[in-house]
Amino acid sequence: VQLQASGGGLVQAGGSLRLSCAASGFTFDDYAIGWFRQAPGKEREGVSCIRNKDGTTYYADSVKGRFTISSDKAKRTVYLQINDLKPEDTAVYYCAADKVFRRPPILLARFWASVGRYDYWGQGTQVTVSS
Repeated sequence: VQLQASGGGLVQAGGSLRLSCAASGFTFDDYAIGWFRQAPGKEREGVSCIRNKDGTTYYADSVKGRFTISSDKAKRTVYLQINDLKPEDTAVYYCAADKVFRRPPILLARFWASVGRYDYWGQGTQVTVSS
């Protein structure tokens, strides 16, 4: 199993980035992919998640309206479009995979942002926003 996150960089406030998470080694539709971020000195926090099978999405309140998660099944890649970047978005962004096959959907809906439920993690990509 491998998750490869990419697309980070240094951008000015107000700019945009699209992060990518390329997945391999597992049945794509059996999993949900979450995006998390961790700023220096802070805990890792969930920002968004998508259930690959049906495209159901979840967002943290702090990013609603600016972040958009999507997936391309043919490419086995999940994207996180980030618009109107703010300095507080500066963090290492990670993608992670959570096996949801045959699990009640309510569990993902309630706990998608919980770090501990994810089985596999990518290596992270740095996003730095200058003011």
